[in-house]
Amino acid sequence: DKNGQVRKKTVSFSSMPSDRKINSTAACMAFMMEGCEMKKVRSNSRMYNRYFLLDPDMHWLRWEPSKKDSEKAKLEIKSIKEVRLGKKTPVLRSNGLSDQFPDECAFSIIYGDNYESLDLVASTADVVSTWVMGLRYLVQPSLRTSWIGSVFELADMEKEGHIDLFRATQIIKGLNPGMKESRIELKFKELQKAKDQYGEDINMDTFVEAYCELCTRPEIFFLLVQFSSNKEYLDNKDLMLFVEVEQGVEGVTEDMCRDIVQKFEPSAEGRERGYLSIDGFTHYLLSSECHIFDPQHKRVCQDMTQPLSHYYINSSHNASLLEDHFWGSSDISSYIRALRMGCRSLEVIVWDGPDNEPVVYVGSSVASQLAFSKVLDIINQYAFESSEYPLILCLVTHCCIPQQRVMAQHMKKILGDKLYVEPPNKEEHYLPSPEKLKGKILLKGKRLPPSCTDAEGEVTDEEEGLEMSRRVGSVQFKDFEISKREQKYWEICSFNEVDANRFANEFPEDFVCYNKRFLSRVYPTPMRIDASNMNPQDFWKCGCQIVAMNYQTPGLMMDLNLGWFRQNGNCGYVLRPAIMREEVSYFSANARDSLPGVSAQLLHIKVISGQNLPKPRGSAAKGDVVEPYIYVEIHGIPADCAEQRTKTVSQNGDNPIFDESFEFQINLPELAALRFVVLDDDYIGDEFIGQYTIPFECLQPGYRHVPLQSLTGEFLPNTTLFVHVAITNRRGGGKAHKRGLSVRKGRKAREYTSTKTTGIKVVDELFRASTQPIREATDLRENVQNAMVSFKELCGLTPAANMKQCILTVSTWLMNSERALRVTVDLSETYPTMEAQGPVPELLRKVLNAYDMMIQTSRTLIESADVVYSKLTQAQRAGLDFHEDLHRIGAKEGLKGRKLQKAMESYAWNITVLKTWLLSAVISSPLVNEYLW
Repeated sequence: DKNGQVRKKTVSFSSMPSDRKINSTAACMAFMMEGCEMKKVRSNSRMYNRYFLLDPDMHWLRWEPSKKDSEKAKLEIKSIKEVRLGKKTPVLRSNGLSDQFPDECAFSIIYGDNYESLDLVASTADVVSTWVMGLRYLVQPSLRTSWIGSVFELADMEKEGHIDLFRATQIIKGLNPGMKESRIELKFKELQKAKDQYGEDINMDTFVEAYCELCTRPEIFFLLVQFSSNKEYLDNKDLMLFVEVEQGVEGVTEDMCRDIVQKFEPSAEGRERGYLSIDGFTHYLLSSECHIFDPQHKRVCQDMTQPLSHYYINSSHNASLLEDHFWGSSDISSYIRALRMGCRSLEVIVWDGPDNEPVVYVGSSVASQLAFSKVLDIINQYAFESSEYPLILCLVTHCCIPQQRVMAQHMKKILGDKLYVEPPNKEEHYLPSPEKLKGKILLKGKRLPPSCTDAEGEVTDEEEGLEMSRRVGSVQFKDFEISKREQKYWEICSFNEVDANRFANEFPEDFVCYNKRFLSRVYPTPMRIDASNMNPQDFWKCGCQIVAMNYQTPGLMMDLNLGWFRQNGNCGYVLRPAIMREEVSYFSANARDSLPGVSAQLLHIKVISGQNLPKPRGSAAKGDVVEPYIYVEIHGIPADCAEQRTKTVSQNGDNPIFDESFEFQINLPELAALRFVVLDDDYIGDEFIGQYTIPFECLQPGYRHVPLQSLTGEFLPNTTLFVHVAITNRRGGGKAHKRGLSVRKGRKAREYTSTKTTGIKVVDELFRASTQPIREATDLRENVQNAMVSFKELCGLTPAANMKQCILTVSTWLMNSERALRVTVDLSETYPTMEAQGPVPELLRKVLNAYDMMIQTSRTLIESADVVYSKLTQAQRAGLDFHEDLHRIGAKEGLKGRKLQKAMESYAWNITVLKTWLLSAVISSPLVNEYLW
C-alpha cells in the first residue's frame, strides 16, 4: 500500500518540543521509555486512552491503565513481526473509524505466530514516526545485523569472539567516513559499562549495537519508514516510488532501481534479493546521484552560438597578485590558478622592464616583477586546459613605444595561431559567438596608431578597447545615447565600479539595452587597496558581461562568482537571460516586483540536518563544541534577494538536526543563486564553518545532500547538509521534472497582466486589443492548474506529483478496500474518462469528480490554445511593425525627452508581455499532456 507512504512528503519533528527533537536512535529509545499517551483501538471500533512505554531493558512494550493483569498488558519486542504505518489493518479501516483521525496518525504492530494486531492512534504524525522508527530499530532486521556481524567476523581473524577497541573503532570509522574516533570509542565504553564489561576487547553484540546506534541517521530512517511497504528496507517498487515521486527522476525503471541496489547496498543478501537497507539507502542519498547540483550542468549545456555579448564571462582582476594591492606580491601561479578555475578574461598590467624586456606587476609589488614573455608562456600553456572557449587578455600597458613593440613581438611569437586577428565584418551587428572563437585568444587593449612617433605612450583602463584586429581602435564611454549612435559592435568600454553603480541606479533600463549589443567590463575601484571584491550580482543584473574579480580574495563575493559559473560546465561562459538579450524586450535592473508576464516561482527549502560539521579553523573557544546555525540566502535581482536563518543547535552540534522550512519567491530564476552558509554561534563572534553556492537553474528537487566548502573554496571532506528542495509554479522552458503548479486562485483573486500606455494613440489601440486574449490565456492556464492541484490534494499528493502517481494512489485505495469497489478508465477516447461502477465512498467520489474537472479544463485549454495563440501572435507581429519607426511616430505626436523615453519603455514592456504569453501558449498543450500521462 503506497498511499500512506506518499502522503507525508517531508521529514518533520516540528510538533515535538524544541528540546525533545529526535536526533539519534538513543533519543528515540529515551522518548519511548518515557512513554506517551495514545489511543488503543479495539476490534469493536472503540478507542481507549492508554499510556504506552518501553521497558528499560527494551524487551517489552507496556501500556496502562488496563483491566488486564499488568503482566498481560504488555508485548514482547521479539514477537513483533511487522510495524505498519497508516491505516493498514481491517480495524483501522473500519467505517466507524476511518474519518475520525488522519492516516499519518495511525500505526499497527503485527505480532505473534497468528499475526495479531495492536492498533494505535497518536496525537501527531511525529509521535507515530518516532514509535515506528524505534520499534523497527528494536526488531533489528536480519538483513542489517547479519551483514554487520559478517564484517565483525572478518575482522576477528583469530576467531576469538572479540576484537580490540582500536580495530573496532577503525572499522566503524571506515564504514562511516567523517565520524570522530573519540565519539566511536566513547560509544563502545558506554555500552560496555551498561553491560558491566570492561577492557579493550569488543564482542560481536557490542560491535553490532555500537554500529547501529552510531550509523543510523534518524532522519533517513524516518524517510525509509515512509516509503517502505511495512518493512525495514526498500524493495524495488518502494525505491521506484521514492526515486520518481520525491527525487523527480523521469522514466524510472525496475532496472534502474536494481542498479541502485547493486551499487549502494552493502550486504550480499540485500543485493541478491534486490533490497535496499537503511545503510544502502544512506549511501545512496550521500552519493553524487543525490547531490543538490544537477549533473546536466557539469558539462556545457547552453547554446554557445549566440554573440559574445550575450554571455556572462568569468573574469579576473589583477590576476598576478597573491594578496592585496599594497602588500601583495606578483606570482605566476596566480594565472595558472585563475585559468584552472574557469577564468576567461585575464588582466595583465605591463610596465617597462630592464634590458628592453616588458615586465608584469601590480601597484607597489615592483619587487616581484614577472617577465611579460614568461606570463605569455604560462597563458599559452594553460589557456584552454579547463575550457576551449575564447580567452580575453585585458592588457593595461604602461610601456614606452619600443617596449610596446617588444610586447607585440612576444605575443605573435608565443601565442601564434591562437591570436584572433580577423578584421571585424562591418556588415555584421554583433560579435562572433564563443563557438566560433573556440581556441582563440582576444586582445583587449589600445594599439598605438601608425603615425605615433612619441618616445612614450600609456594606455589607461578607461581607454581600453577589444583589439580583434590591427585596425580596431579604442573607445571611451561618454553616454548611452552617443554609444547607440556611434559605438561599433566590436568596441568595448571599461567602467570603474563607482561609475557602473551610478549607471545601474540612475539608468537601469539604458544599461541593460546597451549590454545587449556591446561588451562592457566592470573593474574594482582603486580604493579597494585590500583587494576586496564588489558584488558581481550588482552588475550582472544590468547585463554587464565582464565583472573583474580579485581571485586571491575569498568570501561571499567570490563564492557567488565561482558558484555562478559552475552552471555551464564551468567553461567560463553563461548565457544571459533571454529578457536581457532580445532586441525588443523590457527589463529594469532595479525591478523590485514580478516581471512583465512572468509568474513568480516558489522555492521551498527544508533544512533537515548537518553531517560532520567541523570546528571553525583557528577557533579555540568552547573546546571542540560546535553550535551551528544556517543562513539560507537568495542572491539575484533586488526583488529576489532574501535571507532566512535556522535556530542554533546547541546539542550534538557536529551532526545537528535543524528541521526548519523556508520559502522564497523567485521572479527571475535565470539570474538567481541559492547560498547556504553555516556559522558557529559564539558569544565572542560567530565564526564561519562552510558554505555552498548554487545557481537556481542547477537545483535538483527532492531529498539532497549539499557539500560544504571552506572559506578558500576547498570541499570539506564528508561535511554536508541534508535538505529537501521543491520548486512550484515553474514556468515552461525549465527541466520538466522541476515544473510544478501554483497555489489555486479563484477567478476573482486572479491577477491579469496588463499592458502599459505609451501615449501614442495608434500603438495604444493595438495593445489594448490584446488585453482580451491575455485574459483568456490566463483563465485557461489557471483553470487547469487549479483542477490539477485539487485532484492531487484529494489523492493526498503534492502539487509536483504527476498523474501516474495519482492513478497509482487511487488504484491502491481500490485494492486495499474491504468492500469490492470498481472504477473503469476508458483510454479509447482522446480524453480518458474514469467512472465508478456502483456506489463508492464519499472521498473516492470527490476524487473522481476532481479528475473529471481536470480532464474538462485540460480539454478546453488544448482545444482553445490555437485560437488564443493566433490572437497573441497577430498582436505581437502588429506591435513589432512599429519598432523601427516608433521614435519617429512618437516625436510626430509631440513626445520628446523623458516622455518619449517612457513611451519606448512601455512599448518594450508590452512586447515582452506578449512574448511571454506566446511561450506559455506554445508549451501549454504539451505540458498538460506531460502532467496527465
